[in-house]
Amino acid sequence: MAIRILSVDDEQDMEMLILQLFRKQIRDKKYEFVFANNGIEALERLEESDDIALILSDINMPGMDGLTFLSKVNEKQNPLLKSIMVSAYGDMDNIRTAMNRGAFDFVTKPVNFEDLEITISKTVEHIEMLTSLEKGREQLIAIQNDLSVAKEIQMSMLPKTVPANIGKAGVDLHAFIHPAKVVGGDLYDYFMMDSEHLFFMIGDVSDKGVPAALFMAISKAIFKSQFSNRNGDSITDKVKIVNEFLSEDNSSYMFVTAFVCILNVRTGVVEYVDAGHEPPVIIRANGETELVKKEGGMALCFDPTFEFESHTLTLNAGDKFVLYTDGVTDANNLAGARYGLHYLQDFFTTGEGSTQETAKEMNEATLESLIDFIGPATQFDDITMLSLRYLPG
Repeated sequence: MAIRILSVDDEQDMEMLILQLFRKQIRDKKYEFVFANNGIEALERLEESDDIALILSDINMPGMDGLTFLSKVNEKQNPLLKSIMVSAYGDMDNIRTAMNRGAFDFVTKPVNFEDLEITISKTVEHIEMLTSLEKGREQLIAIQNDLSVAKEIQMSMLPKTVPANIGKAGVDLHAFIHPAKVVGGDLYDYFMMDSEHLFFMIGDVSDKGVPAALFMAISKAIFKSQFSNRNGDSITDKVKIVNEFLSEDNSSYMFVTAFVCILNVRTGVVEYVDAGHEPPVIIRANGETELVKKEGGMALCFDPTFEFESHTLTLNAGDKFVLYTDGVTDANNLAGARYGLHYLQDFFTTGEGSTQETAKEMNEATLESLIDFIGPATQFDDITMLSLRYLPG
């Protein structure tokens, strides 16, 4: 597409000279010239054509001089519109004023047409560079807007408040995601399957950013569809179906670690499937902590035929149960130190976490501890936690 150039000069032969000098660029549709005899006409041309990219203007003209015209051009606040001013040799006061008012460059009369061609070419290159940068900025803004919408959609898929029936069943529960990027791949969910059984889970997609967010959304949806369906399948049957679904046509080769639980709110027995996830922490009512023993279990999406096993543990009145993703334990500070599993367990045994009562207080205290630990270092992974207290009536 041709660069449109507005030439403003009261000398009639200037138009003919420019058309002759740039005949090849005009023929090749590189440049297209528009002409005006003074500043007033030039403003009219600008109003008529909003695609003029470069102005070549004399300073000394009747009606409206070039400096006044340049001031009017600046009022348009178009950073992509550049001006080259033309003035008599030695007229440095006007040239200096023009440059102070935002002119990009200048040439002097009598015009050296080789110098004029070089000056216009250099200015056009600068305009094209700015145009490219502006397009890149617009694309970046569009991407950021899309990511903001994607984040809203992703967060809307996760439970925001704990349903009243969970509290009435004797469970104090709280969960959160603190993403490393605008969107991420961590997930959690919880809901009462019936009056006696609470489903809750946490998961972590292997990738980061938008790809992980999309896979997270699929994983969340399929878990929800399976465990909200009271069809009599066991917890292992349901996890196997999720695994088969996610493994199908997995061309991205992502995988998902997950810790999937069903709590019998009447007995405190938790049946769980460990799909390659981090071991949860149990904080007993007497303050002692223990890690859920790792007993095998492959991450989802590796093998669609894998036979998952379920295990059980028992929560007693006042016990707390903390699920988390590896964004917690793998958090690093500037010194390269890792937060680590032992630090997390100590935090709940003798640290500030041991004094927190509610699930929300536990999560908030842990996140604050992590943020303090990370300090000015960059958070490179999502931080997600799901905590609960068992408070049977």
